[in-house]
Amino acid sequence: MDFSIRPEIGALLERVKAMVRDEIAPMEAEYHAEIGKGDRWQYTERQAEILEGLKARAKAAGLWNFWLTDSARGFGLTTVEYAHFAEEMGKTPMGAEVFNCNAPDTGNMEVFERYGSEEMKARWLAPLLEGEIRSAYLMTEPQVASSDATNIEMSCVRDGDTYVLNGEKWWATGAGDPRCAVYIVMVRTGGEETPKHRRHSMIVVPADTAGIEKLRPMQVYGHDDAPHGHMHLRFTDVRVPAENMLVAEGHGFEIAQGRLGPGRIHHCMRAIGQAEAALAMMCRRALEREAFGKPLYQLGANYDIIAEARMEIEQARLLCLKAAWMMDRGDARAAAPWIHQIKVVAPRVALKVVDEAVQMFGGQGVSQDVPLSAMWTHLRTLRLADGPDAVHRRQVARDELRKHTQRRL
Repeated sequence: MDFSIRPEIGALLERVKAMVRDEIAPMEAEYHAEIGKGDRWQYTERQAEILEGLKARAKAAGLWNFWLTDSARGFGLTTVEYAHFAEEMGKTPMGAEVFNCNAPDTGNMEVFERYGSEEMKARWLAPLLEGEIRSAYLMTEPQVASSDATNIEMSCVRDGDTYVLNGEKWWATGAGDPRCAVYIVMVRTGGEETPKHRRHSMIVVPADTAGIEKLRPMQVYGHDDAPHGHMHLRFTDVRVPAENMLVAEGHGFEIAQGRLGPGRIHHCMRAIGQAEAALAMMCRRALEREAFGKPLYQLGANYDIIAEARMEIEQARLLCLKAAWMMDRGDARAAAPWIHQIKVVAPRVALKVVDEAVQMFGGQGVSQDVPLSAMWTHLRTLRLADGPDAVHRRQVARDELRKHTQRRL
């Protein structure tokens, strides 16, 4: 089992590290301070200047689209190699977008590349690869337990040369972004007589299609994540051309598994980067701050807390690299248990480290003066995104039990 990266890729990674450290991270505070100046759902002139300027510099330097691990368009990175890049990008909230490696666009681009028609690739994939537009993935619904995707019920009915969509979606990440131009939507096309995993399909819907209503931005612990957002949408007699169906009716689960596997592990890689950033903040705070006549690291159990954080991060990273290595073997079924494991472990470990860092900072740790509260909120949400912990643990347990029985579980 080899987790190393090639020398030329290592040199590329050092350039990413330097840009994250020296150019992106120093702009974060100013970028986020712009939110709420005027319309929360539009980028201010200064925000656009910061973000687009960083993206332009990254693109000009050739630091772009690293996520294309199985494509002639990219750098030819293995999933293991990309894990190192994603960890670095995860250390700052803007990192992934600056290098055009941001969710949900990477997953949607993979869908367009693997399953889209040539027309879809020209209209949607090309500008997404250039970072000119954003996209959203619409799966979760408010009326059903969407962690069991067989419950998805948004109606999609063929009517001549079009499909008509009716229903609601929520937690549509990125759908509030003014640059969001296209949705990939999970819909139900089959009836009760159709096998359960053939009842659903995926269809491409331009964001400006008539009949789509933005009901509200969903808040995460009281924050709306403007101007990107997680929207609650209603579709009322939304008509899209029949050729917008991906592959054909009934292929929704096939496409979803192809999309969600890589996306889940990308989230985990970035979560480890956040844990590293939080541990660094914790250590600096412990060395610089004094109480009761001593630096914080000498008080209470802080030695143990720092040591445990380091050890747990290392364990999570190794599990993430094992999952990435399994994915590189090309057997999706064999890789699945490892993806399920790291999807539970990485957010949980990162959340614990961030929480300990908050404690080390005291009142400042939950304030707007440091990024820890935003990191905590994101990581807590990640324990639900792309499947809640309980669903992934269920799959891990089923795989383990199968080793000891011939029964179907």
